[in-house]
Amino acid sequence: MAADREGEVRWDGLCSRDAGARDSALENIRQAVLKTSEAMVPGQGKPSPPAAGGLPPSPQGPSGGLNEMLARLLMLSKRCPFRDVREKSEALLRSVQELGVRIPRPLGQGPSRFIPEMEILQVCTEDTQMHTLFAESFTTLGRLDNITLVMVFHPQYLGSFLKTQHYLLQMDGPLPLHYRHYIGIMAAARHQCSYLVNLHVSDFLHVGGDPKWLNGLENAPQKLQNLGELNKILAHRPWLVTKEHIEQLLKTEEHSWSLAELIHAVVLLTHYHALASFTFGCGINPEIHCDGGHTFRPPSVSDYCICDIANGNHSVCETQGPVRNIPVKPSSEVEALMEKMKQLQECRDEAKASKEEKATRFEQEKRESMLVCCSEDEETAPTRDVSRHFEDTSYGYKDFSRHGMHVPTLHAQDYSWEDHGYSLVNRLYPDVGQLIDEKFHIAYDLTYNTMAMHKDVDTSMLRRAIWNYIHCMFGIRYDDYDYGEINQLLDRSFKVYIKTVVCMPEKTTKRMYDSFWRQFKHSEKVHVNLLLIEARMQAELLYALRAITRYMT
Repeated sequence: MAADREGEVRWDGLCSRDAGARDSALENIRQAVLKTSEAMVPGQGKPSPPAAGGLPPSPQGPSGGLNEMLARLLMLSKRCPFRDVREKSEALLRSVQELGVRIPRPLGQGPSRFIPEMEILQVCTEDTQMHTLFAESFTTLGRLDNITLVMVFHPQYLGSFLKTQHYLLQMDGPLPLHYRHYIGIMAAARHQCSYLVNLHVSDFLHVGGDPKWLNGLENAPQKLQNLGELNKILAHRPWLVTKEHIEQLLKTEEHSWSLAELIHAVVLLTHYHALASFTFGCGINPEIHCDGGHTFRPPSVSDYCICDIANGNHSVCETQGPVRNIPVKPSSEVEALMEKMKQLQECRDEAKASKEEKATRFEQEKRESMLVCCSEDEETAPTRDVSRHFEDTSYGYKDFSRHGMHVPTLHAQDYSWEDHGYSLVNRLYPDVGQLIDEKFHIAYDLTYNTMAMHKDVDTSMLRRAIWNYIHCMFGIRYDDYDYGEINQLLDRSFKVYIKTVVCMPEKTTKRMYDSFWRQFKHSEKVHVNLLLIEARMQAELLYALRAITRYMT
């Protein structure tokens, strides 16, 4: 890593698996932090406190650079999988505090607003498999992010996810590294996902990206600006992608994309659209060292202050106490669902629906999915710091048959991932098709044969209903599936949650998360989110890859 923006401090040594290299890096950091802290003490006694709510002052100010270093040390003391780094970072923060300098403390309660911190695996776990996953993530990304800490409920999936993301962002490929992170920013910004935008702004600068590009999409190269239209359509109405959109990107004279570059870009766009869904669907909190993740204010009596509301940190109170005004279903919710699964299996065995009946039920489910409302809240305009990374901020999700607009159903038998998309990706971007395919299969097939407190349960019918419902919302039909099963297995509150997370994730609320499957474990709800994001990514990919195939033929 080149010298970071906050001075000549180098943090990359902390990502080493070698304890000696980490120790050397920590000593350099300790000296730099103490030197900066001591320089601030004589004049004022202590530095000017940052703005309320944890937003540090300008890096050009007297304490801006120090605050960034202290925030990063706070993150390391809580999130580094290497014990030596955690303990020495904490000790260094205490030393700074003893000099009379105010140190930061975390905001929020753990990695997720929706899941109690005590139920999430701790970084200091002694579990060998988990520690290996955490160390792999930290040494690769330079951080152990909140997404990883929530996904680790399902270690098999997390391993595949990290491997795929590492390949897309850091291994040899058609696109330069800074383009990859900028495309990630563009994709996350479509859903106003400041969490992912902030992470990739940092990564973009770290790999040498031009800071001017971050002032707005109009400041990026024309080639990236041209990708904005495809980003917009894929994020919100992927069924509208045509071969003409592909042609415009591939034949734009000096700003043209190669086919390999475009496949890389499409995979990145769909990956980050889906990851935005996971971020909102699981209520992922800001990273400790990012805006909204820490504060320099001392705790108030209630550990809650009106300043938090002004700075968007009011999520703390959302985790307190039971959710009000939601009628609690009877304790037989799980048993009722299991009974429906049993009855449907018996019906399958006795008599199969005809082709005509299946077609009718698909169209009915497609129509009904349009009536599922995501949110009663008024639409809010995206904040400037996120919206500058894309154009046409008014463009969002629309049901594909609304207002008389008809888009033909995409029959999975005519264009599927297994038979068409997989080979196209693998041919133009070797190994990525294999990695994505593995991730799809792990998410779809993942089961522990449990439902809440029940064991030895075959959940394949339920998993297929969730996956096919998402594809149904995108107009994708499996001719051999009876869509009547969806209404039997997914109740309205669950459908509202699914549609919101998949189509308008920025509108997801804790109330929605709490209102479906109330007897199920948090790990099972995270499992649902894995199905949602992979089904969404595959749906987007199918429409984009079909358009590329049509262009090529």
